[in-house]
Amino acid sequence: MQKRWLWFTTGLLVLFVPEILRIYFIMPFPGSQVEDSLAVAYFLHRYIVFFRIAGVVITVQPLYYYLRHGKLYKKLIFGFCALLYIAVFVFATKFAQADKIFLPPEHKIFATADSNKIDLHNYVLGVALNGEAKAFPIQLIGYHHQVRDTVGGTPVMITYCTVCRSGRAFSPLVNGRGETFRLVGMDHFNAMFEDSTTGSWWRQETGDAVAGPLEGKSLSEIPSQQMTLRAWIALYPKTLIMQRNTDFNEAYDSLARFDRGRRNVIEGDSVSWHPKAWVVGVVADGNAKAYDWRDLKKARVINDTIHGNPVIVMLDADTMTFHAFRSQVGGDYVDSEGVTHVWFDGAPLAILWSDSLQRFTDTRTQSVWNANGECIAGGMKGQRLKPLSSYQENWHSWQTFHPNGTAMKE
Repeated sequence: MQKRWLWFTTGLLVLFVPEILRIYFIMPFPGSQVEDSLAVAYFLHRYIVFFRIAGVVITVQPLYYYLRHGKLYKKLIFGFCALLYIAVFVFATKFAQADKIFLPPEHKIFATADSNKIDLHNYVLGVALNGEAKAFPIQLIGYHHQVRDTVGGTPVMITYCTVCRSGRAFSPLVNGRGETFRLVGMDHFNAMFEDSTTGSWWRQETGDAVAGPLEGKSLSEIPSQQMTLRAWIALYPKTLIMQRNTDFNEAYDSLARFDRGRRNVIEGDSVSWHPKAWVVGVVADGNAKAYDWRDLKKARVINDTIHGNPVIVMLDADTMTFHAFRSQVGGDYVDSEGVTHVWFDGAPLAILWSDSLQRFTDTRTQSVWNANGECIAGGMKGQRLKPLSSYQENWHSWQTFHPNGTAMKE
């Protein structure tokens, strides 16, 4: 008698514990995202079927015995436990799967600037390749987490994690072959994708495979820019813009105020260096540095260095569109007195905020630059600053996934 109870209890533990932990470790439950539990989560995910088989084998005989020969209260207890596991199983496989909560768009709709229906003040993640430009509104891709498309004939994987506030574009090629990914969950609050070929898990923030057979490999990042749709159209008038798919209107509406930080309890631009505070992360030659969004809004332009590389971080007049450039250019320039000077490559260029027309003046040549890094007047006219990879995201995300980076704190 006691052995049957023991076997049944053991079987329930084998069924319930791995099933619950498998979901707990990769979904945003209290405490689940602060521990380094990725290896355990992947093990449970990979081998859950064996736990299910083992649990059923252990419990089936005592369950059958008590349902047939046990007293009424035992039948009720054992029957309830069996039904409870069935309910947990259905929940775990049908309702708690990330890719079933955030559905990918089966059909994508694009419009030109003339026929666009997306608010021009909304943020987009823009990609320009091979003469073609496309804008993906964050309100839309924030729900889907990933959108597969082509830009200029090149396959792209547009990704966004709303918990980290991080947008990235990657090439979906793995070992030279196109790969299909599904949203599988998150680790340290960052979205993870699972490839369909090997079942490896890939981190959205970095494009790195962090678990599975391909651990250590990385997706190639495709340059992208986050800015308002109005600013993107000014750069690329012939751009195509992703439009709403009416099948997801309710989901899109839930992110209607996300662009301005109104979805979180702590507004991202109101508290500096809080976990949910906004920063602009900049990468120069593999070295990373974070800049406080509030400082950038106040200064409009920040001249700084990252590991010895002079950089400029700029904010447009819309206070939403940002840029980062390497502040090194070369060539000749003519000063205000008409004297020609040689500009040696490597000399840093300090730029100051100039006026509301989005014009910036450098302190060395007094040339005038726009917020896109183009010199539009003065001796350096025609020169262009080299853009750097820059991202707006939450401080907790940048700090977690760029642990060797620095931060500009006053």
